[in-house]
Amino acid sequence: MFFKGQELIEILTKNNLVKEDKIRAASIQAKQDKLSLDAELIKQGLVSEEILAEHYAETYKIPYINLEKKKIPKETLLLIPEPIARNYQVAAFEKDKEKLKLAMVDPTDLQTIEFMEKKTGMKMEVFLTTSTSISEILKQYRKSLKTEFSEIIDKQGVREPADAEDLRKMAKELPVVKIVDTLLEYAIYENASDIHIEPLEEEIIVRYRVDGVLRDVMNLPKKILAGIVARIKVLSNLKIDEHRLPQDGRFKIETEEYKISFRVSVIPVFDGEKIVMRLLFESAKPFSLEELGLRRNALKIVKLNINRPHGMILSTGPTGSGKTTTLYSILNILNTPEVNICTIEDPIEYHMPRINQSQVAPKIGYTFANGLRSLLRQDPDIIMVGEIRDSETAEMAIHSSLTGHLVLSTLHTNNAAGAIPRLIDMKIEPFLLASTVNVVVAQRLVRKICANCIESYHLDRTAWQNLEAEVNLKKILEIMVREGAIVSSKITPDSLLFYRGRGCAQCNNTGYRGRLGIFEVLEVSEAIQALTVKRAPTEDIEKQAVAEGMTRMLEDGFYKAKMGITTLEEVLRVTKE
Repeated sequence: MFFKGQELIEILTKNNLVKEDKIRAASIQAKQDKLSLDAELIKQGLVSEEILAEHYAETYKIPYINLEKKKIPKETLLLIPEPIARNYQVAAFEKDKEKLKLAMVDPTDLQTIEFMEKKTGMKMEVFLTTSTSISEILKQYRKSLKTEFSEIIDKQGVREPADAEDLRKMAKELPVVKIVDTLLEYAIYENASDIHIEPLEEEIIVRYRVDGVLRDVMNLPKKILAGIVARIKVLSNLKIDEHRLPQDGRFKIETEEYKISFRVSVIPVFDGEKIVMRLLFESAKPFSLEELGLRRNALKIVKLNINRPHGMILSTGPTGSGKTTTLYSILNILNTPEVNICTIEDPIEYHMPRINQSQVAPKIGYTFANGLRSLLRQDPDIIMVGEIRDSETAEMAIHSSLTGHLVLSTLHTNNAAGAIPRLIDMKIEPFLLASTVNVVVAQRLVRKICANCIESYHLDRTAWQNLEAEVNLKKILEIMVREGAIVSSKITPDSLLFYRGRGCAQCNNTGYRGRLGIFEVLEVSEAIQALTVKRAPTEDIEKQAVAEGMTRMLEDGFYKAKMGITTLEEVLRVTKE
């Protein structure tokens, strides 16, 4: 956090802050806990965070400030949005016409300083502070945001609309515009994937989905619901006076920092109209297959099959499991000048240069099946179908792969083996499936442990017994030995180390930050082709795939939990069927 290695030890001993024997003991414990030495010393109460910060400031001639009891003016505090303050551990605490005083836990982070100068248009005067100080400042944000909304609603006069025309005017008035803009901006900086605006009898609940989990953000008075809904309908080009039927739309926000599409769904509920907005970060770059979480044999199989000239690659899993992201990553690898890639999607989530992306429009008859039929006249080498939803689309996709095209698509099944029986249920002939499907990738998304507050722990006897009741622990331990995560499957709870996040300001005290996939990759071998032709059930296909070396999602998740990437709780949460 502050000093590192030998430099820290010299500061501690020179100033008689901690005795040498306690420093040695803390060093050993820090390695076990996977913490820096200064973090371990602070954790054990051997030295305070503030004392270390003061010595650091004195050594490197950086001004130090304690913000724990400082009241910061709202207009200064809000120059830096709360999500940025929390993620980068910074806070603005004083300003004049040209200069902004910035408190930072890491004053050597030049990239963040440059970003702040660009965002505020002001020069930065940097001060060192502690993470405890930043945590206290973050509490002021909640109060300031609540105060800001109260002022907009009460002083600037948000009111109930009289009629449809009044509602249209209200949607363009400054108070409503400011409320909606603030909700959107905070969602962007929180890196949320969805915004939920839910009316109750007397208030509105606003929730963000961050890393796949919904959490309450703020409560607003019910009287501003009509204005918020009207404003979002105006942005999305929806019918502002239609309150009885569901509506779908989209709009885009583009700045120097980001380019984001919002996919909007409005439905009538008992207490008004509920809005859900999906955030699609168009400027996001595709991940590599390794960054997604594919590894070892699964990675090798996927890379081998994406280089085949024809056939089908299927990505399966529930909504929000990252299927489309996986297909985009594959397309990014295949995207070369020698091939023509065409897609039919709903919606187009990421714009990719040199790829011909088309969006379905069911209202005018442009469906997946019709779109795919049209794409075949565009001389494609590779086709991506956003989702196989019906028999017609499935049949078109199968015939496309039979005629020399590589076809990528998604399907809603719980596991990889279930994809084949699912397509047979869609009236696809088994012999066609056996000769066209190359590989099925099933996946879920798990939250990653926050790197800033990760700690190790041993399972107690009760937790071990509960785990044995839920999963085949013996089989999983054998696979973890095969994967190199542990040395022997004959181990006791107190010898098996797992990891979790304690919770800190950077992860909003959740212990998690970011997500990655857990996978099972089923390659269609001759044995699985034979089972397909016989219309074998999912269980038989999965049994054969496992016999051929397939690692199931649960096992992949346990490996990643053992390696400190995610937690056991996360793996069990997303793999429960």
